[in-house]
Amino acid sequence: MATHEIQVAGAPVLRNKAKRITHFGSSSLKDLVEDMLDSMHAVNGLGLAAPQIGVPLRVIIIDVPEEKNDEGEVIAPGEQHVYCNPELVKASGEEEDDEACLSVPGYVGTVKRSTHVTVKGQDVKGRRIRTKAEGLLARAFQHEIDHLNGVLYIDRVESPEKLRRIEPSEDPEGPSSI
Repeated sequence: MATHEIQVAGAPVLRNKAKRITHFGSSSLKDLVEDMLDSMHAVNGLGLAAPQIGVPLRVIIIDVPEEKNDEGEVIAPGEQHVYCNPELVKASGEEEDDEACLSVPGYVGTVKRSTHVTVKGQDVKGRRIRTKAEGLLARAFQHEIDHLNGVLYIDRVESPEKLRRIEPSEDPEGPSSI
């Protein structure tokens, strides 16, 4: 498929509410998802919302990599989620953690998010789907759904000292860009 330039803070498409998907199963929707995956993987992202590649539609993807222990053994499989019209239907718990974003390059901020969420939506064929998530996956769902509503994670940073500039070479094991 194709990779697209990631829109960065200041781009109007990132500040508007994205439009609902109403036609499912089309090749254009499947192509959009493939382009989003290609674009996200090209910049080593963890998640992406359609507005981040300039498309004002309610589509998100999240690709959580598998986890390995110190010996290199897989302890948790990777997960890929593709949601059209996602909605957060339940949230509980709260934790503060660092986040980064492909659309806000060079910065990391500490943001409060729910630790457990339930998300519902539709797949590319229009079938209803639902996911219960915790930890990083829960954070990624909240981050990407925010993008669909014109909200960037920096809007949720509570104070200037909780947002910091980083160099690309700094902390390679730090927060993934979602």
